[in-house]
Amino acid sequence: MTNTTWPTAKRPTAKQLTYLRTLAKRTGTTFATPINRADASAEIRRLKRIADTGFTFAELKAEQAACRDHDDAPLPAELATAVQDWETIGWGSTATWSQRA
Repeated sequence: MTNTTWPTAKRPTAKQLTYLRTLAKRTGTTFATPINRADASAEIRRLKRIADTGFTFAELKAEQAACRDHDDAPLPAELATAVQDWETIGWGSTATWSQRA
C-alpha cells in the first residue's frame, strides 16, 4: 500500500507556516496551505511583496485607481491650505520646502 496523502517533496517547516500566518495577518490576505517547502517559499515571496508596499493588494489597486482618476482634478476649496506636491522636495524625514518665504 502506498501513501498518497503527501507528495515525495518534504512538507513545509513549522517556521515557514508560522511566517506565512504572520505575513497573511500583516497584509490582510489569505493563503492556501502549501503542500511542500517550495510552495511555501513561493507564497512567502508573494506575501512579502505585498507587505513591502504597506498596502493590501485590494488597497493598492484602489489607491492606484483613485490617483489615476483624480490626478488632473483641481483641489476642492476646503483643501486650499493643504500642502501641494510642488511645495516640498524629498520624502519622509528628509522633506523640505521647495520655496522659502
